Amino acid sequence: MDDPRPPSHSPVVDAVVIGRNEGARLLACLAALQGQVRHVVYVDSGSTDGSVAAAAAAGAEVVRLDMSRPFTAARARNAGLAEVARRQPRAEFVQLLDGDCEMRSGWVARGLEAFAEDPGVVVVCGRRRERHPEVSVWNRLCDREWDTPAGEALACGGDALMRLGPVLAVGGYREELIAGEEPELCQRLRRAGGRILRIEAEMTWHDAAMTRFGQWWRRSRRAGHAFAEGAALHGVGPDRHWVAETRRALIWGLGVPLLALLAGLLHPAGFLILGLWPAQILRLWLRWREEGRAGLEAAVFTLLGKLPEALGVMEYHLGRLGGRRRGLIEYK
Repeated sequence: MDDPRPPSHSPVVDAVVIGRNEGARLLACLAALQGQVRHVVYVDSGSTDGSVAAAAAAGAEVVRLDMSRPFTAARARNAGLAEVARRQPRAEFVQLLDGDCEMRSGWVARGLEAFAEDPGVVVVCGRRRERHPEVSVWNRLCDREWDTPAGEALACGGDALMRLGPVLAVGGYREELIAGEEPELCQRLRRAGGRILRIEAEMTWHDAAMTRFGQWWRRSRRAGHAFAEGAALHGVGPDRHWVAETRRALIWGLGVPLLALLAGLLHPAGFLILGLWPAQILRLWLRWREEGRAGLEAAVFTLLGKLPEALGVMEYHLGRLGGRRRGLIEYK
């Protein structure tokens, strides 16, 4: 998927796409990159649905991960970055993209403008939207989660336009992380003097395809694991990376239920402690009531999500004590 080289003074962008068994979503992802990037590296992680052949037919260079080693998205992204650097030694910019996402027309140009305006910026991201928020409450929660303010940010998500040099200089992604690898990378980039910028521009459509409660539960559990590991790695830094998120998961997802149980065993009135849950839901809904139905959904599932998040936090720490690393927690 090589386009004619633009004039030498114009910056060019290469792309790294990662995926496994994304099917038609991968084809849409690769098609949307046509004309916006110079070259596409697709890193496949054990697909069995013909994704490798489809990506090659679409013109992407395919890198197949050795699945005898534990797979993580971070490892796949690093393999793609290494291939871009090998193939294009002078590559300056790289677009990272998940195979279930479709880049919006004009995004690369907007991102490059942001880089040109501020040489200190090392990562630019825009608005990621859920393609089918009408399908389920969990898809709508994803769409809301990604609607973050424009301006300087602490982190990006899986889709982002980056300066390749600074990313390689800090060692790329931390490959052992099963989730939260992008914020962790951004922590190191910022400590090296780089800046993360979110701009008011449409960047990607994403297809979470979450239609079942169990999918949302596993995704939230994975988030809890990421919070705990992120806090363990960078919690003592100036940003207190994910310390508050970890604390909230433990307080609401473990502390309140456990305290209510212990108090209830002493006296039935002790179970009234569980009333803190609806009170917290009400407090959150009042904060977000201008969002209408979306605000109510967010209030309910933000609190309910503390249960699987707390489970993820405990799994991380138990694994750490036992010297074991947790495998992937997948929701699709």
